Amino acid sequence: MSWARECRWRFGAAVLGLAALVAVAGCKPSGDSQQAANAPASTATPTTSQPAVALGKGFDFYVLSLSWSPSYCEAEGGEANRQQCAMGRPYAFVVHGLWPQYERGYPQDCRTNQRDVPNDTLRTLYDIMPASGLIRHEWRKHGSCAGLSQDNYFKVLRQARERVKIPAEFNRLDGYRTLDPDDAERAFLQANQSLPADGIAVTCDRRYLREVRICMNKDLSFRSCDEVDRDSCRRDKVVMPPVRGG
Repeated sequence: MSWARECRWRFGAAVLGLAALVAVAGCKPSGDSQQAANAPASTATPTTSQPAVALGKGFDFYVLSLSWSPSYCEAEGGEANRQQCAMGRPYAFVVHGLWPQYERGYPQDCRTNQRDVPNDTLRTLYDIMPASGLIRHEWRKHGSCAGLSQDNYFKVLRQARERVKIPAEFNRLDGYRTLDPDDAERAFLQANQSLPADGIAVTCDRRYLREVRICMNKDLSFRSCDEVDRDSCRRDKVVMPPVRGG
Protein backbone atom coordinates (compact mmCIF):
# COMPACT_ATOMS: atom_id res chain seq x y z
CA MET A 1 0.00 0.00 0.00
CA SER A 2 1.32 3.44 -0.96
CA TRP A 3 1.98 6.01 1.74
CA ALA A 4 -0.83 8.33 0.46
CA ARG A 5 -3.34 5.47 0.22
CA GLU A 6 -2.47 4.25 3.74
CA CYS A 7 -3.02 7.78 5.14
CA ARG A 8 -6.44 7.99 3.49
CA TRP A 9 -7.39 4.54 4.95
CA ARG A 10 -6.31 5.48 8.47
CA PHE A 11 -8.18 8.79 8.32
CA GLY A 12 -11.39 7.04 7.20
CA ALA A 13 -11.08 4.48 10.03
CA ALA A 14 -10.61 7.25 12.57
CA VAL A 15 -13.72 9.04 11.33
CA LEU A 16 -15.81 5.86 11.55
CA GLY A 17 -14.50 5.18 15.08
CA LEU A 18 -15.39 8.69 16.23
CA ALA A 19 -18.87 8.37 14.76
CA ALA A 20 -19.40 5.09 16.62
CA LEU A 21 -18.37 6.67 19.93
CA VAL A 22 -20.77 9.57 19.38
CA ALA A 23 -23.62 7.15 18.63
CA VAL A 24 -22.95 5.11 21.78
CA ALA A 25 -22.76 8.26 23.90
CA GLY A 26 -26.10 9.39 22.53
CA CYS A 27 -27.75 6.09 23.58
CA LYS A 28 -26.26 5.93 27.08
CA PRO A 29 -28.37 7.50 29.86
CA SER A 30 -27.03 10.55 31.61
CA GLY A 31 -25.65 10.16 35.11
CA ASP A 32 -28.94 11.26 36.74
CA SER A 33 -31.01 9.07 34.45
CA GLN A 34 -28.76 6.08 35.09
CA GLN A 35 -29.05 6.55 38.87
CA ALA A 36 -32.83 6.82 38.59
CA ALA A 37 -32.97 3.66 36.52
CA ASN A 38 -30.90 1.76 39.06
CA ALA A 39 -32.74 3.17 42.12
CA PRO A 40 -34.65 0.62 44.23
CA ALA A 41 -38.36 0.49 43.45
CA SER A 42 -39.18 1.37 47.06
CA THR A 43 -37.70 4.86 46.64
CA ALA A 44 -39.66 5.66 43.51
CA THR A 45 -42.89 6.42 45.43
CA PRO A 46 -42.67 8.33 48.71
CA THR A 47 -44.54 6.74 51.63
CA THR A 48 -46.97 8.62 53.86
CA SER A 49 -46.20 8.13 57.54
CA GLN A 50 -48.68 8.39 60.38
CA PRO A 51 -48.41 11.53 62.52
CA ALA A 52 -46.37 11.14 65.69
CA VAL A 53 -48.24 9.89 68.74
CA ALA A 54 -47.52 11.30 72.20
CA LEU A 55 -46.62 8.25 74.27
CA GLY A 56 -48.37 7.88 77.61
CA LYS A 57 -46.89 6.23 80.68
CA GLY A 58 -47.99 4.41 83.81
CA PHE A 59 -50.12 1.78 82.05
CA ASP A 60 -49.77 -1.02 79.49
CA PHE A 61 -52.17 -0.29 76.60
CA TYR A 62 -55.35 1.53 75.57
CA VAL A 63 -58.92 0.46 74.92
CA LEU A 64 -60.74 2.67 72.43
CA SER A 65 -64.43 2.34 73.22
CA LEU A 66 -66.85 3.20 70.40
CA SER A 67 -70.48 3.52 71.46
CA TRP A 68 -73.43 2.97 69.12
CA SER A 69 -75.12 6.24 70.01
CA PRO A 70 -78.70 5.23 69.05
CA SER A 71 -78.49 2.25 71.45
CA TYR A 72 -77.42 4.51 74.30
CA CYS A 73 -80.14 7.04 73.58
CA GLU A 74 -82.92 4.46 73.30
CA ALA A 75 -81.83 2.32 76.24
CA GLU A 76 -81.45 5.28 78.60
CA GLY A 77 -84.66 6.96 77.50
CA GLY A 78 -85.43 10.04 79.56
CA GLU A 79 -82.13 9.69 81.41
CA ALA A 80 -80.07 9.98 78.22
CA ASN A 81 -77.93 13.07 77.66
CA ARG A 82 -79.99 15.52 75.63
CA GLN A 83 -76.96 17.10 74.02
CA GLN A 84 -76.21 13.73 72.45
CA CYS A 85 -79.69 12.34 71.97
CA ALA A 86 -81.88 15.26 70.89
CA MET A 87 -83.67 14.64 67.62
CA GLY A 88 -81.72 15.90 64.64
CA ARG A 89 -78.36 14.78 66.05
CA PRO A 90 -77.42 12.03 63.56
CA TYR A 91 -74.72 10.23 65.57
CA ALA A 92 -73.77 6.64 64.74
CA PHE A 93 -70.60 5.25 66.36
CA VAL A 94 -69.12 7.87 68.70
CA VAL A 95 -66.14 7.75 71.02
CA HIS A 96 -67.10 6.72 74.53
CA GLY A 97 -63.52 6.95 75.72
CA LEU A 98 -59.85 6.06 75.37
CA TRP A 99 -59.01 4.02 78.46
CA PRO A 100 -55.50 3.29 79.79
CA GLN A 101 -55.32 -0.37 80.83
CA TYR A 102 -53.08 -2.74 82.73
CA GLU A 103 -52.71 -6.27 81.47
CA ARG A 104 -55.10 -7.04 84.33
CA GLY A 105 -57.39 -4.25 85.45
CA TYR A 106 -57.04 -0.53 84.85
CA PRO A 107 -56.21 2.73 86.65
CA GLN A 108 -58.86 5.38 87.23
CA ASP A 109 -59.37 8.81 88.77
CA CYS A 110 -55.67 9.65 88.91
CA ARG A 111 -54.37 12.88 90.42
CA THR A 112 -54.22 15.80 88.03
CA ASN A 113 -54.00 19.58 88.28
CA GLN A 114 -56.38 19.85 85.28
CA ARG A 115 -59.70 18.69 86.72
CA ASP A 116 -61.93 20.54 84.25
CA VAL A 117 -61.94 20.66 80.45
CA PRO A 118 -62.07 24.18 78.94
CA ASN A 119 -64.91 25.09 76.61
CA ASP A 120 -62.46 25.69 73.76
CA THR A 121 -61.29 22.08 74.06
CA LEU A 122 -64.84 20.74 74.33
CA ARG A 123 -65.80 22.39 71.04
CA THR A 124 -62.98 20.63 69.19
CA LEU A 125 -64.32 17.20 70.23
CA TYR A 126 -68.06 17.36 69.60
CA ASP A 127 -67.74 15.72 66.17
CA ILE A 128 -66.54 12.48 67.80
CA MET A 129 -67.68 12.86 71.46
CA PRO A 130 -71.07 14.55 71.38
CA ALA A 131 -71.58 15.63 75.00
CA SER A 132 -69.61 17.94 77.27
CA GLY A 133 -70.47 15.86 80.35
CA LEU A 134 -69.09 12.75 78.68
CA ILE A 135 -65.84 14.50 77.74
CA ARG A 136 -65.31 15.87 81.24
CA HIS A 137 -66.09 12.52 82.85
CA GLU A 138 -63.74 10.62 80.54
CA TRP A 139 -60.89 13.02 81.24
CA ARG A 140 -61.24 12.80 85.00
CA LYS A 141 -61.73 9.03 85.20
CA HIS A 142 -59.47 7.77 82.39
CA GLY A 143 -57.51 10.56 80.69
CA SER A 144 -55.96 11.64 83.98
CA CYS A 145 -54.25 8.22 84.14
CA ALA A 146 -52.59 8.39 80.71
CA GLY A 147 -49.44 10.22 81.83
CA LEU A 148 -50.17 12.97 79.28
CA SER A 149 -51.21 16.58 79.40
CA GLN A 150 -54.89 17.15 78.75
CA ASP A 151 -54.18 18.57 75.29
CA ASN A 152 -52.03 15.59 74.33
CA TYR A 153 -54.53 13.09 75.71
CA PHE A 154 -57.33 14.42 73.53
CA LYS A 155 -55.00 14.57 70.52
CA VAL A 156 -54.16 10.90 71.05
CA LEU A 157 -57.86 10.11 71.51
CA ARG A 158 -58.63 11.66 68.12
CA GLN A 159 -55.69 9.88 66.50
CA ALA A 160 -56.94 6.58 67.94
CA ARG A 161 -60.38 7.18 66.45
CA GLU A 162 -58.83 7.99 63.09
CA ARG A 163 -56.88 4.71 63.10
CA VAL A 164 -60.11 2.69 63.17
CA LYS A 165 -62.18 2.31 60.02
CA ILE A 166 -65.90 1.98 60.67
CA PRO A 167 -67.43 -0.63 58.33
CA ALA A 168 -69.52 1.11 55.67
CA GLU A 169 -72.66 -0.77 56.72
CA PHE A 170 -72.55 1.00 60.11
CA ASN A 171 -71.98 4.55 58.93
CA ARG A 172 -75.72 5.02 59.11
CA LEU A 173 -78.77 2.84 59.75
CA ASP A 174 -82.16 4.10 58.58
CA GLY A 175 -84.10 1.30 60.30
CA TYR A 176 -83.75 -1.20 63.11
CA ARG A 177 -81.28 -3.98 62.44
CA THR A 178 -81.10 -7.31 64.26
CA LEU A 179 -77.79 -9.14 63.98
CA ASP A 180 -75.43 -11.60 65.60
CA PRO A 181 -72.81 -9.58 67.54
CA ASP A 182 -70.17 -11.85 65.99
CA ASP A 183 -71.18 -10.46 62.59
CA ALA A 184 -70.47 -6.93 63.82
CA GLU A 185 -67.08 -8.07 65.07
CA ARG A 186 -66.26 -9.74 61.76
CA ALA A 187 -67.18 -6.54 59.90
CA PHE A 188 -64.70 -4.54 62.00
CA LEU A 189 -62.00 -7.18 61.52
CA GLN A 190 -62.51 -7.11 57.76
CA ALA A 191 -62.38 -3.31 57.64
CA ASN A 192 -59.23 -3.20 59.83
CA GLN A 193 -56.98 -5.93 58.48
CA SER A 194 -54.22 -5.66 61.12
CA LEU A 195 -56.68 -5.93 64.03
CA PRO A 196 -56.36 -9.37 65.70
CA ALA A 197 -59.51 -11.35 66.45
CA ASP A 198 -58.70 -11.28 70.19
CA GLY A 199 -58.13 -7.52 70.14
CA ILE A 200 -61.78 -6.51 69.88
CA ALA A 201 -64.93 -6.95 71.97
CA VAL A 202 -68.51 -6.16 70.98
CA THR A 203 -70.60 -5.51 74.09
CA CYS A 204 -74.36 -5.57 74.62
CA ASP A 205 -77.07 -5.31 77.25
CA ARG A 206 -80.20 -7.46 77.36
CA ARG A 207 -81.30 -6.16 73.96
CA TYR A 208 -78.99 -3.66 72.29
CA LEU A 209 -75.52 -3.71 70.79
CA ARG A 210 -73.83 -1.07 72.93
CA GLU A 211 -70.12 -0.75 72.18
CA VAL A 212 -67.17 -1.93 70.13
CA ARG A 213 -63.96 -1.94 72.18
CA ILE A 214 -60.62 -2.08 70.38
CA CYS A 215 -57.23 -2.64 72.02
CA MET A 216 -54.23 -0.53 71.01
CA ASN A 217 -50.62 -0.19 72.04
CA LYS A 218 -49.38 3.20 73.22
CA ASP A 219 -48.36 3.98 69.62
CA LEU A 220 -51.96 3.12 68.58
CA SER A 221 -51.09 -0.04 66.71
CA PHE A 222 -53.64 -2.82 67.21
CA ARG A 223 -52.91 -5.59 69.72
CA SER A 224 -54.44 -8.59 71.47
CA CYS A 225 -56.08 -8.23 74.88
CA ASP A 226 -57.53 -11.40 76.38
CA GLU A 227 -59.18 -9.74 79.38
CA VAL A 228 -61.11 -7.28 77.19
CA ASP A 229 -61.98 -9.93 74.61
CA ARG A 230 -63.59 -12.07 77.32
CA ASP A 231 -66.17 -9.34 77.91
CA SER A 232 -67.65 -9.83 74.43
CA CYS A 233 -71.42 -10.14 74.12
CA ARG A 234 -72.66 -13.74 74.46
CA ARG A 235 -76.14 -13.18 73.04
CA ASP A 236 -77.15 -14.73 69.72
CA LYS A 237 -78.94 -11.62 68.50
CA VAL A 238 -78.88 -7.93 69.36
CA VAL A 239 -80.62 -4.86 68.02
CA MET A 240 -79.06 -1.72 66.55
CA PRO A 241 -81.58 1.15 66.52
CA PRO A 242 -81.50 3.55 63.57
CA VAL A 243 -79.54 6.80 63.52
CA ARG A 244 -81.68 9.72 64.66
CA GLY A 245 -82.46 12.67 62.40
CA GLY A 246 -79.99 14.08 59.92
